[in-house]
Amino acid sequence: MAFCPKCGNKINEGATFCGSCGAPVAGATGTPASAPPGSSPPVAGSAMTSNVAGLLCYILGFITGIIFLVVEPYKNDKFVRFHAFQSIFLSVVWIALRIVWVNIFMGMFFTPFLGLWGLFSLVMTLVSLAFLALWVFLMYKAYNNEKFELPFIGPLAAKQAA
Repeated sequence: MAFCPKCGNKINEGATFCGSCGAPVAGATGTPASAPPGSSPPVAGSAMTSNVAGLLCYILGFITGIIFLVVEPYKNDKFVRFHAFQSIFLSVVWIALRIVWVNIFMGMFFTPFLGLWGLFSLVMTLVSLAFLALWVFLMYKAYNNEKFELPFIGPLAAKQAA
């Protein structure tokens, strides 16, 4: 018995479309006859398409980036490798920025510039929100099968993924 890959309902033998959701299916295998527009085909032997794996590369920054670089079906997919490397490089930039910022912030704490403490705190909050927005934007682009290259980081990621 075959099952619909979209909704999971049973499909009759020889049916080309799911009777429940109308998704196209191919025979008894239960795999889609044609992928929906805008999605990449699944990697052989995997449960996720490349666009979902690319999105997940950004979830925990360099941790998920490294995981997708070593997991077998995805480490050979150039799209996933690009997003994994870009996620790793962006995480490194974020960590370095935080280290520098904390050192500046703590240096100001022990100086006469105590009045600027609130201003520096506000600026760091805005920078943090900008990085969060960038992270969400990159996840959106990866999910839509777009290889969006960030300045400086993107070309490095593309070179590593090739």
